[in-house]
Amino acid sequence: MTNFKNSIAALAVAAALGISSAAMAAETGGLKIRVLDKSGNPVAGAAVMVDAPDTLGSKTAVSDADGYVTLRGLDASNQYTVSISGDNLQSFEATDVRVITGKSLNLSYSISRAASDMERIVVSGSSISAIDTTSATTGMDITLDMTESLPTGRSYQSYLQLTPGVKPSTSGNPSSKSGVNYSDAGGSVGSSTDNVYYIDGVNVTDNVTGTFGGNINSEIIQEQQVITGAIPAKYAGGSGLVSRVVTKSGGNEFHGSVNYYLQNDSLVSDYESEKKENSAFSTFDTAVTLGGPIIKDELWFFASYQLKNREDDVVDPETGQVSRVVERESDLGFGKLTWQATDNDRLVLTFFNDPTEISGSANLATVSNRDRSTKQGGDNYKIDYSHSFDDLVINVGYMSHESELSTLSKDKSTRNDVAYQTNAGSVTQSDTDKGGFGADTLRNRNKSSYYINAEYYLDTQDFGYHTIEVGFSGETNENITNSIYNGDSAQYTSIGAADAGATFDMYANGTWVGNIDFSDDDKDRIASAIGIAPEDVSNIVFDSSTGNPTGDVNVYRIIQTQQAESKLETKGKSIYIQDSINLDDLTLNLGLRAEQWEHFASTGEKIFTFDWDIAHRLSAVYDVNGDGDSKVWVFHGRYYDPIRTDMTSFAGNLTGSVREEQIFYNGQWNTFRTRGGVATQDAFFAPTTKTPYTDEFLVGYSQNLTDDTNISVTYTNRKTRDILEDYDLGVYAEGGQLDGSSLALPLSYFGYTENPGSNYVLATLEGGKRDYQGVEVTFKKLRTDNWNMLASYTYNDAEGNTNSDGNADLQGDFYYLDPRAPNMYAKQPGNVDHQFKILGTYYFDNGFELGAVYNWNSGTAYNRATNVYGRLLPLREESTYDFGGFEGRWIAPGNTASQETPAYGTLDIRVKYKHDFGGYQAEFFLDVFNVLDDQAVVEEEQLVAGSGTYEFGEAKDWVAPRRLYLGAKVLF
Repeated sequence: MTNFKNSIAALAVAAALGISSAAMAAETGGLKIRVLDKSGNPVAGAAVMVDAPDTLGSKTAVSDADGYVTLRGLDASNQYTVSISGDNLQSFEATDVRVITGKSLNLSYSISRAASDMERIVVSGSSISAIDTTSATTGMDITLDMTESLPTGRSYQSYLQLTPGVKPSTSGNPSSKSGVNYSDAGGSVGSSTDNVYYIDGVNVTDNVTGTFGGNINSEIIQEQQVITGAIPAKYAGGSGLVSRVVTKSGGNEFHGSVNYYLQNDSLVSDYESEKKENSAFSTFDTAVTLGGPIIKDELWFFASYQLKNREDDVVDPETGQVSRVVERESDLGFGKLTWQATDNDRLVLTFFNDPTEISGSANLATVSNRDRSTKQGGDNYKIDYSHSFDDLVINVGYMSHESELSTLSKDKSTRNDVAYQTNAGSVTQSDTDKGGFGADTLRNRNKSSYYINAEYYLDTQDFGYHTIEVGFSGETNENITNSIYNGDSAQYTSIGAADAGATFDMYANGTWVGNIDFSDDDKDRIASAIGIAPEDVSNIVFDSSTGNPTGDVNVYRIIQTQQAESKLETKGKSIYIQDSINLDDLTLNLGLRAEQWEHFASTGEKIFTFDWDIAHRLSAVYDVNGDGDSKVWVFHGRYYDPIRTDMTSFAGNLTGSVREEQIFYNGQWNTFRTRGGVATQDAFFAPTTKTPYTDEFLVGYSQNLTDDTNISVTYTNRKTRDILEDYDLGVYAEGGQLDGSSLALPLSYFGYTENPGSNYVLATLEGGKRDYQGVEVTFKKLRTDNWNMLASYTYNDAEGNTNSDGNADLQGDFYYLDPRAPNMYAKQPGNVDHQFKILGTYYFDNGFELGAVYNWNSGTAYNRATNVYGRLLPLREESTYDFGGFEGRWIAPGNTASQETPAYGTLDIRVKYKHDFGGYQAEFFLDVFNVLDDQAVVEEEQLVAGSGTYEFGEAKDWVAPRRLYLGAKVLF
């Protein structure tokens, strides 16, 4: 550890001297061009210039003795023109050359040695090869021409669905490869907490949920990179994808656009489901963009504004009638100012915001009295400065991201969750979900960071061509919350009047709809609170309705005794060093990334520091024949997944709201547990807690089949370990429920010599693991002969014994959910075994384009489940048996991820027409989603006892019907 700290200090000194790099480098790319004559000999002294109409300025350089020119700091575009000229050289132009952010692509051009007054030679379609023979990174570069020619949703989140291996998602946070795709809280499928989202280098990942935390106007996207494997050391990342959006920047010519898009239920086929047949909606969005020079070749601007609006009729699944109308409105602003102060100095100022108001929940399962409105979004700023030397580019900057996500209950009455046993099959959601939503929650998740970075280019002749990057960045995350209980400042859990007289044991262990599951440790707390023996708790009778807000039978409640705002923080530092070494046909990418995170309570006190974690990212890429037509590559690396601020709140909420958990006994409410406040800290970070990580091994092969087609095959193996969970020491420690069994954990496992006195401790989940392996085959055809195509097949094999992702689930509270317990290691719920995607566009000569996307998947795995604390857990055995020295009712075999929704595919098409007139271009398009109107089932009821509205295995959600989307745009 001492040597590592010394190395950290050395890198910090390097940063201070201006030769280090942040986690995010400048949002530019580069080209390495070699000029050859027709005999294949290098041409020295050739003048090479590159420019594009939608980028800032141009770059010029002269080829060296080996014919090479390296041009850096180029903005992303697929419209570059490479011009080559010189004495005794025939003038040459290559058009439609593509530059991709973060990559330095290799190109080679052969020109004639002839008189300079000969006719200029122009070639088109000379963009990048289908193979980058220097990189092991897998994923997809989603370009502007791609998104404008294909039927997609109008957001950077929906563009992710174009990427091979990305799983279906309605939340906009899709899982990829080993990313968790399931939460037992409500049985939610299709939302990953493992992705990292950047917009112009601003990390907009929500620091509480791990999902995207910012929206932008889709009209400003120049390029989106999606990285799904072999992630380089300069990027943060866990076991999910990395999405990087690069926005437009103006240019030396004024340009802009105005558009309007609409869709409503008159453009949608009828719903086949009786539960949704009365559904209706309407949506539109309109946007304006404008960019150009303030001072030509020196100062540019780009600005945009977009208004998006959608209204949905939400149908009650029990009656089939419209119960409410939900409106969502977003105002998305954007502005960027770029100043090229000198040829070597650039300053960029960026601003965007995304205020959004949502009047309610569009989820069919949300009953109207549990509805809530949402207010979200905030302002984002970034300042970035870069300076170029001959072989060194230095980049420094600061960024600020604000994100509100507040929920306000529509019904302010007291919340009451009611459980039923008698005639449970006739129980409806309205029966179980009485009263209001329960609380108004005001949330702000803010993020700020600073960085300094540099890239150094070194040609050692005998030891290869090096691109060396090193960096340092600091980041602060804030989680500011204020939860205000509605009604009488309490939330109740009751039983229906017909079940009055049930005992504690009947309630805790019986088959109910909607009950809370007490643990044996709760019995000890309850006994102590009300002054009876623990064994007598089993006989407590629930039969009183005194003071119950809906007249049902009192069991349990949480009462808010103190209400106050709470501000939690995490502060992180990251350092990386990366060297890309090109040795003829072999490229080595050698990287190390180090991260350290500190957690701060609402008092400002530091409550835990995760020591520096070091992650290696190593790859080797070999150009098999040395001609750029094939490559083989291998990667091994580690991705750390820092603990989010939701867990900081769990352990550090010392000044905010205080809540007491109470049970009704002897005619009164009795407090047996207190959460929040200084008096009883809810949880501590155990001293031995580690940062979760995922190790990845990846090997691949890629081969050009023709000049414009390519096939690639990759195999990925990932293992996720050191998963975080909260533990109840009353269950696991000495004297606890599991004492004497093989599942018991000594206090020393957590780093304690005595019980710390909190309700829980946050610790590494003993035995917790997730294992993934997958194969992906991708076929690409570049745009030639008026068409392009991409097709991919992905096989995902995901197994494990936990879905926890730092979210304080139940695995450290209930013995039967312990990862080491019987039947816990199985297929992962939420996984999709097989996926197939094909997308492409044909460009007619008369201005028409026809684009299509087809997605097929084999269905999503889910549990045969029961409801415990709102979590959908696999069913338990009916009787107890011994395991590891403890008699218990364990998870029954064949219940975890044993079910699968049906396979289905969707076909979407876009018909587009472009027409030029008088310096303007008009575009009209028609998107047809779900062309075949296959309203396949995408979600089924997971509760074996049913929910009262749906029977087990009954369809709950479907692919939306065939729907048309109309749009028009004018560009100038």
